[in-house]
Amino acid sequence: MTTTQKKITDDLEAMLSVLPPEIARAVQSKDNFDKLLEVILDLGRLPTARFVDAELPLSEQLVTQFDLDYVTERIGDFDADNRAGMERTLHRISAIRNRRGKIVGLTCRVGRAVYGTIDIIADLVHSGQSILILGKPGVGKTTMLREAARILAETRRVVIVDTSNEIGGDGDVPHPAVGAARRMQVPRPSLQHEVMIEAVENHNPEVIVIDEIGRELEAQAARTIAERGVQLIGTAHGNSLENLLLNPTLSDLIGGIESVTLSDDEARRRGTQKTVLERRAPPTFDVLVEIQSRQRLTVHRDVSAAVDLLLRGFPAPAEERYWDEKGGVHIQSAPQPAVTTAAQSLKRGGMEKAPFQRGMNHDRTKVSPTPAIPADAVYESVPASKAPEMKNIYAFGIARNRLLQRIRSMGVPARLVRTLEEADTFVTQRRYYRERLQPVVQAEEQGVSIFVIKSNSDSQIEQFLSDLFMLPAPRQASSPYLEALEEADDAVQMVLTGEKYVDLRPASADVRKGQHQLAEKANLSSESFGTEPHRFVRIFRD
Repeated sequence: MTTTQKKITDDLEAMLSVLPPEIARAVQSKDNFDKLLEVILDLGRLPTARFVDAELPLSEQLVTQFDLDYVTERIGDFDADNRAGMERTLHRISAIRNRRGKIVGLTCRVGRAVYGTIDIIADLVHSGQSILILGKPGVGKTTMLREAARILAETRRVVIVDTSNEIGGDGDVPHPAVGAARRMQVPRPSLQHEVMIEAVENHNPEVIVIDEIGRELEAQAARTIAERGVQLIGTAHGNSLENLLLNPTLSDLIGGIESVTLSDDEARRRGTQKTVLERRAPPTFDVLVEIQSRQRLTVHRDVSAAVDLLLRGFPAPAEERYWDEKGGVHIQSAPQPAVTTAAQSLKRGGMEKAPFQRGMNHDRTKVSPTPAIPADAVYESVPASKAPEMKNIYAFGIARNRLLQRIRSMGVPARLVRTLEEADTFVTQRRYYRERLQPVVQAEEQGVSIFVIKSNSDSQIEQFLSDLFMLPAPRQASSPYLEALEEADDAVQMVLTGEKYVDLRPASADVRKGQHQLAEKANLSSESFGTEPHRFVRIFRD
């Protein structure tokens, strides 16, 4: 437990100065004045003050057009999103208009800089991982975001994409609460995604802070930022991971979901229906924070693992963090999930696709839900007396469903584990090994046996298992035709995990036919381009 002193800066006097005098005096007279969230002024209704734990009327006099004009004349201009601010403060005034564009209501929200509020997730903020903060309006998402920007800006290059000037306040000079962080304003809410990309391309940030990711283009921009190795800290409206997963617009932030149709044999083997849901891609954000209340939040440290567990029908365990009455921070570790390995999940009738692993600096693997093509290899049986010992395999950048299928078809004693700490064997693709990604370095430091394969194909996976268990090499014909199909199979994996399209090497007509069939089997599109002998196949999504 750690104890933190919170310092609150709210500039409440500035907010009161723009309210009609009678309403301002009424607000100030309330016992819980320091817990004020916003003042509501709707034409022809009683003025109302919303506090953390109550909503109280401020006057017996109905709000008039004069009251509304009194406020609007003392604040800045309203932007395209009907939001305005007050120079060098964090307060926000939002307008409600009638059909003719006339203002008939105002929401005057109090903006507070709470120094120390980030201490409850300070370890996550300093980890370099991308963090998504969820919560209902008014629970402190933006306050926490602002504090994170200030703290990180002490040691790193931080850029705030401030769409509504809620993070850095109104005016051209950012509020002192953001510290040394730089702030980029957004001319219109619809251009937020463009400013996000511009921030990365023009200003060399190490961290980007963004409030209210709510559109598909913004979700795509967030993924682009994360894939460029920039730490992203953002917020989105939602209550929980499950809620976000069902949001068709924002689910991409946590990897997205897609429906996969299994073969009859595969469905029987899994013990599921033929159509199942699987995670489509690596999540944009590594960590997800659910703000339950101002004093309590829930943390999913590994978003990919949590999503995969939910899609298998298992609850996703999470950390519980909260402030006590004395300002102490308490952390309750997440319970261990019932399913710890992919092999165990199969025994329980779940989906075999275990969560992919991510290292620091946003290292990613690509996990494919595509059923594997039949292997051409034939293995000789091994006497039971010479059966090898159990191997715990950590796969990085390898299609785990394919690896599991090969383990079962070859009958080798192996299981897939979720962490390097559990593993005695590490397998990855050549490109990941050459890039010296964090999991590779960690495996070397731990002294784990490392195997490197050329590609994510069945034949390569079979060869790896043969070498690991010292089995006779698979008897398979090596031919340009099989190599071309293997190349097409790898391309299918790349498209399924995010690539827009992949062009294959030029091939003959009969080879291209086989490549088209592989694409069709994975429910992807393919076309041939060029002229003979340079005609080639392109695999892509519709």
